[in-house]
Amino acid sequence: MARSEPVMSESNRSRRRFLTGALTAGVGIGLGGRRLQAIAAGQTPELTKPFDGALVGQLAFQAEPQQPLGVRLHEGLDTRLYADLSRLQEGSLAMSEDRLYIRTGVPDRLAERLDTVSPWTVDVGGRTRAPFALSAVDIDGRARASGEILLECAGNHRALHFGLLGSGLWSGVPVSEILEKAAPASEWVLIEGFDHHSLPSTNSEAGCSWIFRRRDLDASGALLATRFNDAPLTPDHGSPVRLVIPGWYACCSVKWVTNIEMVEDNHPATSQMKEFAARTHQSDVLERAADFRPATIERSALPIRVEKWRVDGAIRYRVVGLDWGGDRSRGQLQIRFRPEGAYETVSHPPPPVENPRWEIWSHTWLPSQPGPYLLQLRVHNAAGPTRRLDSNHFTRAVIVDEV
Repeated sequence: MARSEPVMSESNRSRRRFLTGALTAGVGIGLGGRRLQAIAAGQTPELTKPFDGALVGQLAFQAEPQQPLGVRLHEGLDTRLYADLSRLQEGSLAMSEDRLYIRTGVPDRLAERLDTVSPWTVDVGGRTRAPFALSAVDIDGRARASGEILLECAGNHRALHFGLLGSGLWSGVPVSEILEKAAPASEWVLIEGFDHHSLPSTNSEAGCSWIFRRRDLDASGALLATRFNDAPLTPDHGSPVRLVIPGWYACCSVKWVTNIEMVEDNHPATSQMKEFAARTHQSDVLERAADFRPATIERSALPIRVEKWRVDGAIRYRVVGLDWGGDRSRGQLQIRFRPEGAYETVSHPPPPVENPRWEIWSHTWLPSQPGPYLLQLRVHNAAGPTRRLDSNHFTRAVIVDEV
């Protein structure tokens, strides 16, 4: 049964001010959100039942501005669709394409290109001994399933409810096969996509291209994809052909691919590489592509909801979250609820794996008293760097009203 929004007392205002100040100190955002989201029939994911009791509701995350989730917004470079991660279910983490996030929408001039260039082709050339053109139809005909692969926008953050994150089943042709056929005479690969818009943008730059070391593309299992969940890609997600690089930030997964060019090792970095340099953990403003490190996603973890349960008349809470990126073959996921508190091991941790998708975890929580809490995660003995976790980038806040 839905509940009306309660009148906020001065004590609750103080709690929210505390949470806002604590989070703003780390990431600089505003305040928003309701205190408790009531559970309506058919609107809540049915997960493995953790308790022999009744699910009462979910605590709303505080200090996160209101953003519509699962709705396509704006056009062109400013197109956005933020995924609703709170609805993810255990055992079924692959998203349908209409729920997969969008960071940049289809260029309005793409229709002109499709009208004048038929069939769509990807030209493979530059410093190669056997340049050739490959049609999108040929690529789709050779496409094979590559399994579940996660994509994350390098600009994913709390003000967007971390909704620039998603996963699904991609199909395509490995880039390594295409390059081998071209007999390249260079180790550097420029992959470029069509990104011509007539509409102005308020905060994005046109230019869809990235330069890679060939060995990095081979090692990642990069593919030219034509299908998502065994259905043809939609224009917003890169149709006719897009690049998908497992384990790398999605700014590198070029959409609407038109060219693959082998270039010299002193080739300048592209405008897109420079735009996303800081967000992909590059240390300085770099001019040469060869100076960029691989834009790999470091291990990350995120609470996606806090469930409130009533069990034998008592209240219990369960934190449900995601774990992705990096090498997850070792390292213990831990959580704490106060900045001065001790970390405790997550009670139902994700499996220790190294794969290009995400895994779910949960933690049974018995807060000692009502009040504001910060949900902070870390990986103890991590196998690699966890800079975003260490900076509290994925910290979220709730207010507990009943224990």
